[in-house]
Amino acid sequence: MCDKIGLQVNIDNTKYMIINQDTGNEGDKNIRISYEVIEKGNKFTYLGTYVTSKTEVAEKIKSRLVSGNACFYSVQKFLTSQLISRKLKMKIYRTVILPVLLYGCESWSTTLADEHKLRVFENKVLTKI
Repeated sequence: MCDKIGLQVNIDNTKYMIINQDTGNEGDKNIRISYEVIEKGNKFTYLGTYVTSKTEVAEKIKSRLVSGNACFYSVQKFLTSQLISRKLKMKIYRTVILPVLLYGCESWSTTLADEHKLRVFENKVLTKI
């Protein structure tokens, strides 16, 4: 049916996921379409964040911290330079590092432990500045 409108699904690259906040196991059933089998996936990356079947925010925060660290180390030379004013270093932090770190944070429901991890990263950057 999809062929009629020009849509072709690559079964080898296709997986499905059931997103649920419950900790119950929905089973590892595969979906069968005609003679092809679509496997169940547990997590994938979408727009730079991990999506898991249990909507765990910790995975998203961990991936954003990795990206934030990479961004921080790419501009670390500027942040530790004595030739650049502290005001300009703070602008670099706010405009370059923070957006990378906090991308998608509007949808996070954080715990105190998650907020602590973010504060530790912020303190590390501010100490360098």
